[in-house]
Amino acid sequence: MPPTPSIPPNGHRNLSPHHLPIESNHLPLHPPVTTSSPLLLPTRRPPPPPSTVLTTIYSFPHLEPLRFATYPSTHLHLPLRKDILHRAVIFEGDATRQGTASTKWRDDVHGSGRKIRPQKGTGKARLGDRKSPMLRGGGVAHGPHPRDFSTKLPRKIYDLAWRTALSYRYRKGELVIVQKCRDADVEEYDFEEIMNVNRWGRGDGRSLIVTRDRLPGLMAAMTERPKDGRVKDGVGKHGKVVQEDEVDVKDLLTLGRVIIEKRALDSLLREHESDIVKEVAKATYN
Repeated sequence: MPPTPSIPPNGHRNLSPHHLPIESNHLPLHPPVTTSSPLLLPTRRPPPPPSTVLTTIYSFPHLEPLRFATYPSTHLHLPLRKDILHRAVIFEGDATRQGTASTKWRDDVHGSGRKIRPQKGTGKARLGDRKSPMLRGGGVAHGPHPRDFSTKLPRKIYDLAWRTALSYRYRKGELVIVQKCRDADVEEYDFEEIMNVNRWGRGDGRSLIVTRDRLPGLMAAMTERPKDGRVKDGVGKHGKVVQEDEVDVKDLLTLGRVIIEKRALDSLLREHESDIVKEVAKATYN
């Protein structure tokens, strides 16, 4: 007969390793390594992004390559951030809302405040004065009033959205940088032929042309004159022509491609780089 284990005063048994139950299906802590199991190699880190990107400067409207230009990757090689682009588009849309809708409440309507009929005894519904919202010519219940629909967005986020939109166009090959646009070039050639030969027209998604200065000849050539008489300068069936101070993030994302002057691109990038840290803090030692 095996010896009976002693019971301590606290009522718990002090079981030695010899008294522990042994399971027949107990697996070892470290299974043996077989030669058929694949070896897990350490994953390599992705290469760092390039510090600069290369762009080609073309002539307008012939698209003849003139020279190369380099831009920092923080300007034209940013990853796509749909959340930031969405916030920028909503911010611009809210700023353009007029908010001038206005209606009159019953206190604003001209008229007497005398009660139309007695409260009880007529068998009809209860009714107040003639300025009641239930009557024709009365006030409007819960109607709109002038208000400001504009929202706030940090400047650094808005500048990041600008460069993200330009980087998205650059990655897809839809950012065409031209040296300079002139009215003489448009007047010399047929504008319809220019848009069709370069595949910039309506059949290829239309184009946004951004210039540094106002070009009346280019805007007149792009402007479409419909039969109903509604004419908007610089907007036509082939795209839109705007100056650099009139373009926004939504314009960069709406049409099929962006054709921009180099001077306008440089100016926009300088204006929207507030979130870039230009000087890195360094430790000083005595």
